[in-house]
Amino acid sequence: MQKTLLAIRLVFIALCAAGGWLVCYTISEWDAYQGRAVFIGFSIGVLVVLVDLLLKGFSLRGLSAITFGLLMGVLVSFLISTSPLFASGEPQLIYLSRLALFLIVTYLCTVIALRGKDEFNLVIPYVRFVPHDVDVPLVVVDTSALIDGRIARVCESGFMGAALIIPRFVLGELQAVADSADPLRQAHGRRGLEVINALRKIKNLDIRIVESEVTKRQDVDAKLVFLAQSMRAKLLTTDYNLAKMAEFHGVPWLNLSQLAKALRPEVLVGETLQVELVRAGKEEGQAIGYCEDGSMVVVNNSRGFVGKRVEVEIVSVLPSAGGKMIFARLLGEASG
Repeated sequence: MQKTLLAIRLVFIALCAAGGWLVCYTISEWDAYQGRAVFIGFSIGVLVVLVDLLLKGFSLRGLSAITFGLLMGVLVSFLISTSPLFASGEPQLIYLSRLALFLIVTYLCTVIALRGKDEFNLVIPYVRFVPHDVDVPLVVVDTSALIDGRIARVCESGFMGAALIIPRFVLGELQAVADSADPLRQAHGRRGLEVINALRKIKNLDIRIVESEVTKRQDVDAKLVFLAQSMRAKLLTTDYNLAKMAEFHGVPWLNLSQLAKALRPEVLVGETLQVELVRAGKEEGQAIGYCEDGSMVVVNNSRGFVGKRVEVEIVSVLPSAGGKMIFARLLGEASG
């Protein structure tokens, strides 16, 4: 891409220089100024390329905001200049006043539009380009959900039927965490970046990067809620405080931890299951194992089978802070 842009810029500068020479070629009286005309054309080309380089990183979103600001500024200045305030007076004074009004109002409207470019989609409604006019639900993903990592496995399973919206400032925050001097934060940031790469490799998954920025770290949560609200999207997060803020503003939110709890299979007394015993229990003869969903299984009279996989029968189920605690007894001989 960079090589292509460089070639286009060089060709543009050459065309500007050639244009200066052609001007003198078509006007015979200017034959003596051909060298100067070529230099002027070359200088104009270089100036335009420099302006292009200064605008590097300026997004289409910013350009649309500037255009909207200019149009609003022209409209407001025109309405004021045609008001009775300028109905009489000295023509020169009226002309200068209208000129100053035009410049000041268009400048202010442009600056306001640039500062509020994220609010721009409230003035011009957010449009989704979807085949066959199918309304695709949107989900705004925050940093905590990416660091958590489970979102990639959920998307791979095909259960996520929504387009994922990842704001640019979330990517920047992940990069900052990955560059942290703290090894733990660094590991979290790198895992979040790896999850994004894994999401991009999933076929038929709609991922959209929103060009949105924040000036202060404490504004991240508020901007996430605002984006979800303005796009009529849901917010995917594992941050409890952010979820409560979204709930306060009427933004629906998704929590992967709640999804994991909802997917835990229900077990009933009398059912049998296979579990690997990993350690001894507190009471005499007991051994402890875990189900795939993390539920603890306490098996009576099985301490001699620690390290083996056994088949057990459930005798009781008790709720606990971590989910369920299952009490069981051995059923048949140990396997493996």
